[in-house]
Amino acid sequence: MSERAGYQEIEHTADWALRVWAPDLPALFIQAAEGMYALMGTTLKPTPRVQRNFKLQADDGESLLVSFLNELLYFGELEDLGFDRFEVRINGQNLRAEVEGAPFEARKKEIKAVTYHGLAIQQKDDSYLVEIVFDV
Repeated sequence: MSERAGYQEIEHTADWALRVWAPDLPALFIQAAEGMYALMGTTLKPTPRVQRNFKLQADDGESLLVSFLNELLYFGELEDLGFDRFEVRINGQNLRAEVEGAPFEARKKEIKAVTYHGLAIQQKDDSYLVEIVFDV
């Protein structure tokens, strides 16, 4: 992990999984979202650009991450929207997100949901790390 933030697909028996790292929690959530869209093979139409704002609350960081990613999947299912710009603020157990994107031009693969399987956000030195399993 030479980069301060990023994601990479990792082997998983039945579903898809990502290893995500970043210097802080908001960046970790953004990298997770970008990685999820990369796994799905999404491309967005150039216009119209849309913004969505939402707030989430959860008991812990892992639940907040799952809720955040599932919220993005929900916008994809309900409104056919994907996002490529993110502003995420986390204060304790509360998250505020401002996301910008557009309708999907293509989605090569579908993700049904984000799972809690083995989910544990780890803080090591000056970075955060998590492995996320997606139900496909």
